[in-house]
Amino acid sequence: MNSSYVNMGVGALLATLFVLKSVSLVSGGIFSSEVPEKPGFAIVADETASAGAGDKAAAAAPETPVAQLLQKADAKVGETIFKKCQACHDGTKGGPNKVGPGLWGVVDRPVGSHEGFAYSAGMKDFSKGSSEKWSYDHLFHFLAAPKKFVPGTAMGFAGLPKEDDRANVIAYLRTLADTPVALPDPNAAPAAPATN
Repeated sequence: MNSSYVNMGVGALLATLFVLKSVSLVSGGIFSSEVPEKPGFAIVADETASAGAGDKAAAAAPETPVAQLLQKADAKVGETIFKKCQACHDGTKGGPNKVGPGLWGVVDRPVGSHEGFAYSAGMKDFSKGSSEKWSYDHLFHFLAAPKKFVPGTAMGFAGLPKEDDRANVIAYLRTLADTPVALPDPNAAPAAPATN
């Protein structure tokens, strides 16, 4: 092999590396960005998820009964929060089923009974043949963590961790009826949540 071919090959390789490094330096200078003083949004990790079961029980605050929360709940605020739900649920009278069933008249309606909607096996089990109703307590716990309250539900919503948000949404759902269901007595003993 001729040494001039080797020299040309090595020269071509070095020239290519030189061009690539130059382009890298120039583009880095042109497209560099400043680090913001504060992030556009903060990602908050759920630190309780890594805690042991004993730690969770100790850290969990006692739950306020839904009957007490509903006394000060604001349906207008709940309507704003409900906008998240409208991608999957319709709240109008006679409205269509979407990914989830229509929610007109949902308070005190038998679970798994909305006409024309195909419920998941988990929801059918929870409904006990539609003998269970969407009581204020059931709605309160379901909205906190749907998949935890009704194992096997197809509802992909993560839930509303804040009690006040859930109470406000329930207050709004209560208005989605010809005759809203009476609010529960705030002095009555709270009902135990259903378990499956």
